[in-house]
Amino acid sequence: MDLISLQGCDGYDENLLRERLVALLQPLGGIERFVRPGQRVLLKPNLLAGKPPEAAVTTHPALVKLVTELVRGAGAEVMVGDSPGIGSFERVAEKSGIRKAVESAGGQLIPFGETRSVGAFGTFRQLELATAYLDADVIINLPKLKTHEMMTLTCAVKNLYGTVVGAAKAGLHLTAGHSKELFAGLLLEIAFARPVALTIVDGILAMEGNGPNSGRPRQLGLLLAGENPVAVDTVAAYLAGIPADLLPVEREARRRGLPGTELDRIELTADLADMVAVPPFILPEGLDVQFGLPGFLKKLLRNQLTPLPGAEKGSCTLCGVCRDACPPAAITLTKNALKVDSGRCIRCWCCRELCPRHAMAIRKGVLLQLLERLR
Repeated sequence: MDLISLQGCDGYDENLLRERLVALLQPLGGIERFVRPGQRVLLKPNLLAGKPPEAAVTTHPALVKLVTELVRGAGAEVMVGDSPGIGSFERVAEKSGIRKAVESAGGQLIPFGETRSVGAFGTFRQLELATAYLDADVIINLPKLKTHEMMTLTCAVKNLYGTVVGAAKAGLHLTAGHSKELFAGLLLEIAFARPVALTIVDGILAMEGNGPNSGRPRQLGLLLAGENPVAVDTVAAYLAGIPADLLPVEREARRRGLPGTELDRIELTADLADMVAVPPFILPEGLDVQFGLPGFLKKLLRNQLTPLPGAEKGSCTLCGVCRDACPPAAITLTKNALKVDSGRCIRCWCCRELCPRHAMAIRKGVLLQLLERLR
């Protein structure tokens, strides 16, 4: 059985956080079980965009700092890397507080740039991932617990999509993003192409609603840790009150027979009943209701059952970030307007995820509006 450790932690005070972090790792064997002196350890936080810690968009710098200190205390060298969705690595690290945190703890910032091909299992036989990620002796995954408009939840598995560098993200979205099941499979294959040793989840200040970039911070007050990222996500989703049938990654992992998808087969260090979010997390507006429908109905009713992104005229500045990030090139700009081609749009929500002004709204079809009213 997979073991998932949980610790309550109400804030990011370093003394409290250090104490809870040590307690979190103790049932797993402590940090010394995962790193040895002289090893090169890569920490992979969520560095989606250059937002301050209180926005809950990125992994909190206090957690990154303290994990860096723990790993260095075990005699290992620490690197911290990612490939942000919005902006340069240097700018995001600066704005999020990660640069100061890592440098003060004696770590080294490593922007993901060079890539190398690595074999995968299943649909995607070869993946191009960051060389720094593949070459590290040990990987410690440091995701932020957030809702996600395409995958419902971004946590342990989804955080590793950051090992895909730059424009290659859009290419993979175009290849797999038309199907949530296919994209979920891609995420799993990335996660297991180069397995991580340990995942530590920042669930102290999480995000609900239209995550991963435009949602609302939500106090959960928890740290989670485990070795299997699928099991970590199963527990994280349960704590957030997200129904299992709305989790494409967990559904695909279950279909493939991967361990960690069944809560009753996961060993826990604390009683979940006292930790579940009340009320449950608000889910993204962009979720559709077409799961389980026959293929011909999905195609026929696609525009009525799946929301479509559209610009808010009062907020959109026509900066072009969404157009440039759109994998199927479904967005066009004129001097006065932004247009989304509903036939080309694959509903990956990259435009909403990456918009610097949160100006991409949700446009819902008539049938979807009716179903929501009935519900």
